[in-house]
Amino acid sequence: MSRLDALKREILNLPNLITIGRVFMIPPICLLIDQRDPALNFAAFLFFLIASAMDLLDGWLARRRNLVTFFGKFMDPLADKVMVMALMVYLANEGRIEPWVVVVLLGREFYMSGLRTLALGAGVEIVADSGGKAKTVFQMIGLSLILLYETYVDPLGYEISFHRVGLALLYMSLFLSLVSAYAYTRGFVEQLGRSGAPGE
Repeated sequence: MSRLDALKREILNLPNLITIGRVFMIPPICLLIDQRDPALNFAAFLFFLIASAMDLLDGWLARRRNLVTFFGKFMDPLADKVMVMALMVYLANEGRIEPWVVVVLLGREFYMSGLRTLALGAGVEIVADSGGKAKTVFQMIGLSLILLYETYVDPLGYEISFHRVGLALLYMSLFLSLVSAYAYTRGFVEQLGRSGAPGE
């Protein structure tokens, strides 16, 4: 197998193409949001759900077909971050979420990227905790509801604002993201201390 063929297998496989496709879904979602039309907002909501489903699909396919690659392991979390952060910046610009929420979450992502780089250089593995995973779930559901941006009136006449529920979930994800960042930091410091202990 030539180097070019190996590179194609590394990058141009189905799971990786699905991952790349998620990134290309960001502009259409933003354009739909910009129209401020209930029907188009619902279309943006559906696009985001499809992108989230693609996130599950690419990982499943990669493991199922033994197509886990270095490019995929790098690109998959990057695509997640690019999509979430791009949408949050755009929604903040539209006045649908508070800018400080975006600043804190962006700061957390930069901090975690730096921490992972330090851990890699020190030969320390940082294992994902349940708080980080829960943060992602709350974040995705919260953004979905904010994209929907509608109020539902149930048969009893009670109004449910999807936007407010989405914001509440987003604030919960913000809290969990800070908790998980602390847990990652503590785990890194503890493992670093053990690896540098005398006699090891």
